[in-house]
Amino acid sequence: MNWTNPLILQRADPQLSLHEGRYFFAASVPSFDAIELRAAAEIGELAAAEPVIVWHKHATGPMSWHVWAPELHRIDGRWTIYFAASEIDDIWKLRMYVLECQGDDPLQEDAWVERGQIHTPIEGFSLDATPFEHAGKHYLCWAQKDPATESNLYLAELANPWTLATAPLLISRPELAWERIGFLVNEGPSVLKRNGRVFISYSASATDANYCMGLLWADENADLLDPASWHKAAQPVFASANGQYGPGHNSFTTSKDGKTDLLVYHARNYRDIDGDPLHDPNRHARVQPFGWCADGLPNFGTPLADGPCLTPD
Repeated sequence: MNWTNPLILQRADPQLSLHEGRYFFAASVPSFDAIELRAAAEIGELAAAEPVIVWHKHATGPMSWHVWAPELHRIDGRWTIYFAASEIDDIWKLRMYVLECQGDDPLQEDAWVERGQIHTPIEGFSLDATPFEHAGKHYLCWAQKDPATESNLYLAELANPWTLATAPLLISRPELAWERIGFLVNEGPSVLKRNGRVFISYSASATDANYCMGLLWADENADLLDPASWHKAAQPVFASANGQYGPGHNSFTTSKDGKTDLLVYHARNYRDIDGDPLHDPNRHARVQPFGWCADGLPNFGTPLADGPCLTPD
C-alpha cells in the first residue's frame, strides 16, 4: 500500500473513510461553495479519481456561503454528510447542517436530501460536527463559540443524525498556551476507539503554522457525558515539522486489512502566508501511518516530508 504526499492538492479539512473495500474522501474545496466526494479502491488512486459535486450552496439565506469541512458517514445503513455553512449576507453566521442519501451510492447528486440544521442550546457560530457510535449510542462532537472564547468542543447524544438528544457537554476549551496562538480555538474533532479508550483529536490556534493537534480521551466504560471522564494531553500531539506547517483538522482510517492505522490531515509546505490564512488555498490533504505508545496512547510522530509514503501490506 503506497501513495504520494500530498495526496490531494488544495483540499483542507480532509476526511477519509473505508467502507466495503472502497475509500471515500471528502474535504473543503477552495471556493467554499460545494460538497465534493471522490472514491477509489486504493488510497493512492484517490488523486486521479473523478470528483463528484453532490451538493451546491444556496443562492441566498442559510447554507449560501462558507461551505466548510464536509464529513461522510454511514449511520444506521444510510450515508450522511455533516458540514458547516453560513449566509451570503452574514458570512460568519456558521451553523451545522446534515444531508442524507436516499440510496446506496453516495456519489449521486440527486440522491441527497437536506435534513436541515443541527440546533444547539447555544445559538451561535458552530461547525465541524462529527458523529460516532459507542456502546449502542450515537454521539455528536462539534466546535462552537461561547462569549469567552473563539470555539470550544462539545459532546451530546443524538436522537437521530440531525437532532441532539441531550444537553451539550463542554469537553474542552482553549486553555493552554499552544491552543491560544492567534485565536482561542479548539475545533476539528475526530474520534478514534482503541485500547479500551475513546480518543478525540482536535485542532487548536490560528490556521497558520501555529495550527496543531491536541488529544482528549476517556475510558471506554466511562460515562462519556460526565466531564470527569475526559482527560487532555498537556502538549500538542502533532505539530509543524519537516517542512509541513499547520498540520491539523484530521480524520482517521485504516489499511484495508485493518492492521495499519492512518492519520489524515492537511498542512501547507511553507510557513509564510500573504494576508489572511483563510484565503490561502494551499492546505493539502496528506495521509500517513501512526503507531501506539506502551501506555495505550496514540503516537502520531511528526508530519512526513512530501514524497512517497509506504506502509506494510
